[in-house]
Formats: sequence, structure tokens, C-alpha cells
Amino acid sequence: MVNLVLCLLSTRQFLTAEQVRRSVPGYEPDDSTNRADEAFKRMFERDKAELRDLGIPLETGRTSMFDVEDGYRIARRDYELPEIEFDPAEAAAIGLASRLWQSATLGSAARTALLKLRAGGVDVDDRAAPGAVPHIDAGEPGLAALLDAVQTRRAVRFDYRKSGSDVATTRTVEPWGVLSWHGRWYFVGLDRERQAARAFRLSRIDGAVRTTGAVGAVARPEGINLLQYVRGRGPEETTSARIRVTGDGAGRLRRLARATGSASGEYVSAGEDELVIDTSDVRWLARIVAAAGRHAVALEPPELVAEVVRLLRVGAGEPVGTAEVGTAEVGTEEMART
Repeated sequence: MVNLVLCLLSTRQFLTAEQVRRSVPGYEPDDSTNRADEAFKRMFERDKAELRDLGIPLETGRTSMFDVEDGYRIARRDYELPEIEFDPAEAAAIGLASRLWQSATLGSAARTALLKLRAGGVDVDDRAAPGAVPHIDAGEPGLAALLDAVQTRRAVRFDYRKSGSDVATTRTVEPWGVLSWHGRWYFVGLDRERQAARAFRLSRIDGAVRTTGAVGAVARPEGINLLQYVRGRGPEETTSARIRVTGDGAGRLRRLARATGSASGEYVSAGEDELVIDTSDVRWLARIVAAAGRHAVALEPPELVAEVVRLLRVGAGEPVGTAEVGTAEVGTEEMART
């Protein structure tokens, strides 16, 4: 197939089927038998159809009025991709996007995209972007799988914990889209069991996201507004967490705090702050605390402390589960010191 494309690209004349047969390796050679001729005709018809299915502009015509049969060629002007050009605003947007997606999940894809653009002669500066760069945490374990499901229009199945519940239920959802709102990731789609549109917070998904059904089987409704479903979520039960921070490695926690100071009356060392943060998702907050490393210590509630300890132990290579570091076995202060 590659040889056929190169052959038809390298000529301005229309090549007859017989000329293609002589020029392209792999076709049945002419041995003056009907069997060989029929085999070549079947192969050539199949290959022409495949080229057209791939979107390659195969032209049919005759070079002069004296030709007795049609020939074939691929016009280079129609085959080659146009030059990639961006105005300054578009180039700045691409550079900004590449900075937003520098995460363990999507950082590799962002770097590959920049490399391809630069190889095509596009000047994209991913280090300079106007204004402040907002923080988008793309570290949710199920994010990549859900983005892929939206793109391939394939249903997914996952275990999900509702707000205020410790029990996860299995959901089967037809994906409509994924979006980030107020620093949280949400997945919107049609819940098959409930036969209604639902928005799911990614941090409440337990375990892996599994695909089900055929690719392309999901039809997303026209004009759907994903944000409308996320905004329409009812109020969730919130928990007040106490976290002790030090230095400049816990900037995100400081921004989330509604109060600063030792509400318990305990002594806070110089350079330390005790933050009070309201959250409706303890596991999401635990990831932020764990990411701050030595700059943050979870004090309460006990479930937050337990989840931070679990994340740190997993990060250190210890194969532990949530049950192994539950609050029933390890005291809050002991876990905080850990």
C-alpha cells in the first residue's frame, strides 16, 4: 500500500492499471494467464477502495484524448497537509494548555503534542504565558480512562461512593463529558440503572474504571450543557478538617483554609500554621495533604489522618490498604506523627 501511494504520488500523468502492475511490487505479475489477470484486478480494486476509505484523494482520468482506458494518480496538492499556522493568541493558548496539563496522567501527552508542533515549524513557548496559571489537578486515577471513554463513545462501569456514605455501588454510565469546576473533576453521563443524567465526582470513584459495550455505541445528546448538571448537584455534607502546615510547600492548603490558628488551644511553633478547611470529600483533601509532604500534617478528623497515612505508605512502596490503617487500630496523634 505504501509503494502504491508513492507510485501514484510521483507522477503527474494518469497511470493505467497495467502500468501500476508493472511498477508496484507485490501485485500478481503478468504471466499471460487469466488466473493472474483476475488476481491482479481483485487486488487492485481492493487497494483502490482502501485508499479512498483512508481519505487519500485518488483521482481517475486520462492524460490525453488518445488514451483508451482510465488511469490513476494522487495529486500532491490534495494529499499533503496544509501548513500549521497559529496567530500569537492561539500560540499563547497552546503554551498555557501545555503548562496546565503537566501531571503524571497527561504530562507525557502534552510534551508529545508540543514536540510534534515544533517539528512542524510552529513556535510555541510553553514557559511564558500571560497572567497567573490556575492549578488543575489531573492526578485523578480514573481521569484518563473517562476521557478515553468520552472520545470513543463507549459506556463505562465503576464503583461510586455517594456523599456521606461509606458503601460504594456499581454504576454503568454512558459518557457525555468530563469537566473541572472549582478545582474538582466531574464526569457527566446517563446512568443506565436510574435512566437519568447524573454528575459524578471523580474523587468518589473507587477502584478502576472499566469499559463495557461496543466502541461508538453511545450517542451524546445535542447541545448538552455539562456544567448545568454539575451546578445542579444538591448540597453535600461537609467536614471541618484541621491541618498543621509549615513553610511554602503547602500553598494550596493555605488557599483552601477558611480559618488559620490553633482552635484547640495547642501551641503552634514559629513558622507553623494550623488551618481549618471545610470539605465534602475527605479523600480529595487527603491527596492534597499527602502531596505537600513534610510541609503538612493532618490532625483531624481521624478518617482524613488515616487516608493521608495510607497514601504516604503506598507512595513509599508499602502494599497497604485502607483497612490496615483504620482509626480503630491507630490513634489520631500517632498517625499524625507517622
